Amino acid sequence: MEIIKKYSFRFLYTILGILLSILLITILYNFNIISSNTYHVLKLITLLFNILISGLILGKKATKKGYLEGIKLGAFIIVLFSLLTILIEQKLQLKLLLYDLIILTTAILGGMIGINKK
Repeated sequence: MEIIKKYSFRFLYTILGILLSILLITILYNFNIISSNTYHVLKLITLLFNILISGLILGKKATKKGYLEGIKLGAFIIVLFSLLTILIEQKLQLKLLLYDLIILTTAILGGMIGINKK
């Protein structure tokens, strides 16, 4: 139960960071300050940056094997995003599986960097 609590709080902080960042990017896009292509790239970068920071924080708190913390965080995020996708779209696409792989890799990288930054 402690593990679920630990990762759900980190997930909530990650989602909050993503939502605030996306809100700012969307406001810039709506006022035609950034182009459509820039908007889509910034959305992906924002998602990955927030996951990297969360992995970094979990890695710093780990005593050993930061990559395992990254795998746990990435898997938690992927499962929740996949459930939301299935509920909304009723199907999974190959493109979404590629995003999931990128998310997992970013979380692992964050955990590995975090364990080394103690």
